[in-house]
Amino acid sequence: MTLSKSHALWTGDLKTGKGTMSIGKKETPAPYGFGSRFEGTDGYTPEELLGAAHAGCFSMALANKLASSGAKVNSVKTVAEVKLEKGAAGFSITGIQLNCEADVEGVDEATFAKAAEEIKSGCPVSKALAAVPMQLSAKLLSKKA
Repeated sequence: MTLSKSHALWTGDLKTGKGTMSIGKKETPAPYGFGSRFEGTDGYTPEELLGAAHAGCFSMALANKLASSGAKVNSVKTVAEVKLEKGAAGFSITGIQLNCEADVEGVDEATFAKAAEEIKSGCPVSKALAAVPMQLSAKLLSKKA
């Protein structure tokens, strides 16, 4: 079993308070606040960190699946766009768009697309976020020779 920890500290009320999130063993602080989350000011948001975790997990799992099938994986880059919206019951994460570009040799478009679609619902972070609607755009940069 692997146990990963991140930390958050918030001080003050919602509008004027501030916080820091620290990621993993290095505990590098990532400042966040109302302004960064809802008004576009400097700082991070919990949704950005969630998106980074999802993009990282997806990229790693897709690279493993493709390499395990004999392909040569040069790179897998994924951007996760996490949508936060206010509804009648308050704020909710209402969708995640994964945009992936992979430089992979020795795999055809159909095999790549199938693998990416399987990983969209199969990587550990995707499984944890299964209640959130997810979309995937996966582009293969290299093709089977």
